[in-house]
Amino acid sequence: MTEVRRTREGVRVRLEAEEAALLRALMEQLLALIGDAPGGDDELAAMGIAENATTPDDPVLARLFPDAYRDDGEAAGEFRRYTEMGLRDGKREAAGMVLGALHDGGADIVLDEKQTQGWLRALNDVRLALGTRLDITEDWYEEAETMDARDPRAPLFATYDWLTMLQESLVRVLGEPLP
Repeated sequence: MTEVRRTREGVRVRLEAEEAALLRALMEQLLALIGDAPGGDDELAAMGIAENATTPDDPVLARLFPDAYRDDGEAAGEFRRYTEMGLRDGKREAAGMVLGALHDGGADIVLDEKQTQGWLRALNDVRLALGTRLDITEDWYEEAETMDARDPRAPLFATYDWLTMLQESLVRVLGEPLP
């Protein structure tokens, strides 16, 4: 069972082996979805500028990288051109922080402030991705409560719920005073 608490050393996260394996798989899937950084031979990319940045067709990527200007496609495209690569790099870095802290078997991890913030960002990204795929709405708890256990979406709803709990626990302990 997941345990999150604040200690003098930092934020301690204890995960069961299955939870650590699930979190590792989700972060790996997030990294695959975001994609690799452009090669070093692209001069504009080396400066963080995307040559042909467009709104993604995939609804999950569109949720992770929304248009900054919904009513002005030209301005949205220009903004995306200069910011999306940096956003992708930040998402890769946050997911990498989670992966770097996990190891085989269970996990007993102590996170410093920067790592905790990275975990929060990565958890949020995975929740956004999963929530988009599941079409999560404000009424999702009611839907999950009445869902047949044989429904193939049931484990995904449970995963979403667990990620929400983990994220909330991290936020809660950050607001606590040091012991």
